Amino acid sequence: MRLLHTADWHLGRTLEGRNRLSEQEQFLEELCDIVEDQKVDVVLMAGDVFDTVNPPAAAEQLFYESMAKLTKTQKCKVIIIAGNHDNPDRLSASGPLAALHGISIFGYPTIQPISLGIESTGERLKLGCLPYPSESRLKEILTEAFDEEALRNAYDVRIEKLFEELCCDFDASSVNIAMSHIYVAGGRESESERPIQVGGAFTVSANALPSKAQYIALGHLHRPQSIHQASSLARYSGSPLCYSFSEAGQSKSVTILDVEPGSEPSMEEIYLSCGKPLVQWKAEEGLAQVHRWLDEKKDPNAWIDLEIHLKDTLSMEQIHRLRNAHDGFIHIRPVFEEMNEMNIEKRSSDLPIDELFKRFYERQTNGGTPDEATVKLFMELLHENEGGV
Repeated sequence: MRLLHTADWHLGRTLEGRNRLSEQEQFLEELCDIVEDQKVDVVLMAGDVFDTVNPPAAAEQLFYESMAKLTKTQKCKVIIIAGNHDNPDRLSASGPLAALHGISIFGYPTIQPISLGIESTGERLKLGCLPYPSESRLKEILTEAFDEEALRNAYDVRIEKLFEELCCDFDASSVNIAMSHIYVAGGRESESERPIQVGGAFTVSANALPSKAQYIALGHLHRPQSIHQASSLARYSGSPLCYSFSEAGQSKSVTILDVEPGSEPSMEEIYLSCGKPLVQWKAEEGLAQVHRWLDEKKDPNAWIDLEIHLKDTLSMEQIHRLRNAHDGFIHIRPVFEEMNEMNIEKRSSDLPIDELFKRFYERQTNGGTPDEATVKLFMELLHENEGGV
């Protein structure tokens, strides 16, 4: 059977007050086209349908109209779980009506697995769905301790147990999929994700993910990425649009899976063309450089974060001219020569060498943190090298 994995639509979300509903509508139209072109049997939506627990009416209308279009022939089924941004009661309130259209919606964590017969292939899909599992939505206290490590361990154990119960009926005669909206430790975050953990307490280790699943469809992180530490193929499909400038330059996609009972799935990314790109302009030559880019029609259909290097402040008239020349400017941030010199001095003098090493290590390992022994070894090697010069 053929599955499509998507997540983190955040319908109704704005960018610094700029309405993006038309871009979100473009995505849902493109999604419907992909489902039809790729002959998708089931769409898996791994949480954060909406951006807030009380979404605007236009966002809700867009969602329901798009789901009706997606399933109008009943050939494609849709399974949706709530994310941390969603109101689980509000999202699942339409469940009985949605079920008539082949749409299953789950607001709260449950231990009830789903079993669906797929007519086009004659195969059976078994799905363990775990909507965003906070303590409040689990309706239980995981531990009485206030220690972060104890809470993290208790949360890990609870999530692993839930997955075990959800996947207990998985066997070689069916296609076995798990889906959840959680933050797996080691995944790369973006600024646009509202944290779902306090410190590291509500992160989940890759070891807690179910080994019996052929694929684990994850939601929450906006960068498309696979979790390599997991025993099964686990992946964040990412958001369909860039929702912060920390995502500038990211390619957005949905994930297509071809999977049969008892075999490893074949995975493909289908890249999306919808929405405006988010770009960052760094005008080191000042205002004249910005006007040159505008004359050249650079990034005409983009949201822009502008950093402009200046000797003097911009007047209100100059700012208005820039905004009138391109309606995509979100930030216009001046950087003055004095600030630049201060930043250079701070970077070179304030940061200790071990902190620089930790930052380098984090970048190279996609978010890893070196332990004390590694830092100590680096410092010893550094001092040995200095001593030999």
